[in-house]
Amino acid sequence: MKTKYLIITGLLLAASQLPAQRLWTLEQCIDTALTHNRNIKQQQLSYKAKEIAYAQAKANLLPNLNASAGQNFNFGRSLGADNTYISSNSATSSFGISSDLTLFDGLKMKYNIEAKKADLLASGADWLKVEKDIILNVSTVFLQVLQNKELLQNAANQLDLTRKNMTQRKELIRAGKLAEGEIYELQAQEAKEEFSLVQAENNLQLSKLDLSQVMDLEDFKDLDIVVPVNLMENELALLSAEEVYNSAVQSRPELKAAEFRLQSSEKNIAIAKADYLPSLGFGAQIGTGYYNMSRLPVNEAFGDQISNNLSTALGFRLSIPVFNRFEVKNRVKSAKLEVENSKIEIEKTKIDLRKSIQQAYFNAIAAKNRWESSQKSVRANEEAFRFASQKFESGRANQYEVNIAKNNLAQSISEQTQAKYEYVFRMKLLELMK
Repeated sequence: MKTKYLIITGLLLAASQLPAQRLWTLEQCIDTALTHNRNIKQQQLSYKAKEIAYAQAKANLLPNLNASAGQNFNFGRSLGADNTYISSNSATSSFGISSDLTLFDGLKMKYNIEAKKADLLASGADWLKVEKDIILNVSTVFLQVLQNKELLQNAANQLDLTRKNMTQRKELIRAGKLAEGEIYELQAQEAKEEFSLVQAENNLQLSKLDLSQVMDLEDFKDLDIVVPVNLMENELALLSAEEVYNSAVQSRPELKAAEFRLQSSEKNIAIAKADYLPSLGFGAQIGTGYYNMSRLPVNEAFGDQISNNLSTALGFRLSIPVFNRFEVKNRVKSAKLEVENSKIEIEKTKIDLRKSIQQAYFNAIAAKNRWESSQKSVRANEEAFRFASQKFESGRANQYEVNIAKNNLAQSISEQTQAKYEYVFRMKLLELMK
């Protein structure tokens, strides 16, 4: 026994010399997880890609501008600057600038801009959904750490009470008021509670590891959390499942994403139908060239040719679809099928959301009832333990009966702690579903 106490004392002294642990609030844990999470980083990249596609769709309204240059070598008969062929080898240089502008394409570019905007908004909603999932995950693990901290404290309190009882019993034995065998039951109880304390400590360390992994921290040994003072602030804020659902359908990101994808699908129908209509484009170009003919005694200077050979052109281009092997018709059909699929996806999302909210609501009700029952159980077992202790002091009960009452009290306190944190989690889940 002396050796065991020396070991425990040494561990406590060693722990007092360790560096202070960093305390994390729930908000800090969430912010760190949101910063480090790779799923969010991937979603950010996807959002940026949609931003680029949206910007390009708007840029397609602008005219293009291209410059060109070429160098050709001809052997035999060659085309000269006067547009006639002569029997001569030649070297020609050409330079040009051209521009094209779409004047009308059946509003295809307009619909494409609107479709890309809807895709961008859907990607933003997906991003928000990932963030909400991470917040829920971090909150769940954070509450698990809180629960395990309290369970560890409960186990330590039970062990401390047993050791105090052992000290009192030893004094009574030394005074000859109790038989020496009375201490054996307490020693067995102490060993059992020491084992429970070790298990509680292991569970706490594992939950801290889970929290550090959710936050993507490399080291969790010095990690500890701040216990909120307002943990039960939402005790009376339990809304009905219908109230939560009515709020959720207005704001849930997964539903918003599905609605934006429906909008994009509807615009794709308009894009496909635009190919039924004629398109009109405008083009302009300017060009010049230099000709070096080997049979000519003298070739005009480069600068003079560039100036003299300058030509410009303006033109309109009208394209009227007549027969395209039913390609446009089939694209329209495919786009309509995609719209129907998007509508079904919205309905599925609403149904899944309603089911999840209803399950979360009834789980919250059950958790609240369990927590209230556990409070009553703790009060009853406290009275039972107090009564058993009084009977023992008066000689009407043995130590075994006291230990049974004490174990029942410890079990009810543990169940109360678990019920409390389950209720808090269920309330947090309902809150995040709104």
